[in-house]
Amino acid sequence: MAIQIGIFGLLILLALLAMRVPIAFALGLVSLVGIAFIRGVAPAVSALETLTFSFIAHWSLSAVPMFLLMGNVAFKSGLTQSLFRAATLWLSALPGGLAIASTAACAMFAAASGSSIATASAMGRIAIPEMLKYKYDPGLATGTVAAAGTLGSLIPPSILIILFAIFAEASIGKMLIAGILPGLLTAVMFVAMIMIRCKLNPKLAPTIESGVTWGERFAVLKEVWPLPVLIFGVLGGIYSGIFTPTEAGAGGALIAFVIAGSQRRLSWEITKDSVVESLKATSMIFLIALGGIMLTRFMAISGVPAALSTLMGDFASNPLMLVLISSVIFIVLGMFLDAIGLMLLTLPVLLPLFEASGADIIWFGILVIKFLEIGLVTPPVGLNVYIIKGVVGDTVPLEVIFKGVFWFILADIFTLALLIAFPEITLVLPNFMQS
Repeated sequence: MAIQIGIFGLLILLALLAMRVPIAFALGLVSLVGIAFIRGVAPAVSALETLTFSFIAHWSLSAVPMFLLMGNVAFKSGLTQSLFRAATLWLSALPGGLAIASTAACAMFAAASGSSIATASAMGRIAIPEMLKYKYDPGLATGTVAAAGTLGSLIPPSILIILFAIFAEASIGKMLIAGILPGLLTAVMFVAMIMIRCKLNPKLAPTIESGVTWGERFAVLKEVWPLPVLIFGVLGGIYSGIFTPTEAGAGGALIAFVIAGSQRRLSWEITKDSVVESLKATSMIFLIALGGIMLTRFMAISGVPAALSTLMGDFASNPLMLVLISSVIFIVLGMFLDAIGLMLLTLPVLLPLFEASGADIIWFGILVIKFLEIGLVTPPVGLNVYIIKGVVGDTVPLEVIFKGVFWFILADIFTLALLIAFPEITLVLPNFMQS
């Protein structure tokens, strides 16, 4: 009976999400009612009370608002504004140079913000008008920023990685460091795809005769030095074991404040806006995550993961088969759900299966983030695509943006294949970390 209630609860949850019920409310309501049906009202209320307290009191979660604050300060104080200009001066001579520069700038911005949406929104306003001015193909221009914006989900510090690590009870530090090489590999694949396409079809990206001197290239580096300092300060501290990921979030926020202040870019207004934006985002993330915690308890009580493991038999003991099955689930549901909601909806069911199979949870976690990245640009609900559409307005039709993103999805699939075939790409850096 409990299993039937669990399955029925998942179906109701999907129906509520299809009806655009807020994800946090849908997760919490279905889980609470489901536990009440199986155990009774009193245990359901007790679970809500205890899980809420234990989750909010989780010390590791303090990394989330700290990294959000770091990103907001870096963005609002203008520390990221020179990124695209610097990338353009260094890369514009290559085939599709401005698109490659946009990818590089997005990767750097992602490492400072930890947010795909913020990366796509900020870089879209800077890079897309520049590419369109030089007669770049509209699909290539918009697709580049929409897809490269997803790097914010993988390149640390990533909020999605932190949430996954907390749910999976994995090392947050190792999870964050594990995202570095897959994130860079993704960016390299995007660049390679852009160069090949533009070499085969020069009309996609007309050559820019910039006449840039080496002096100008090196001079612009003076404008972007704060961001590498911020990024390497955070990641270097985590990798070396000098501080924990939680302390790294606080340290990163402090470094961002110090750099902005030293460059006279910090004001009371910027500080207030950064704190308020971080509080709003933190509240939204925590509410959704709490709903995910409730769903995890509901699924455990219902026995759905154990029943699936038994039903799948040999598949449940084969990590590769589980990855292939998971890829279908994530890609299909990713067309309709936002990244955090999708992750918290699927983990209560899939995590026990992967743990039973003996798969490395850090490797699986990075694959999950890659699946979520693809979901951010797949129709009909590719959130990053709609972010870019909001930036360009009526200048570029929605279908043109989706067509432009298609090539990046192919590159992502190739990257996924490499990460699945060679887990060492993901695990080599965390395995060398100080424990």
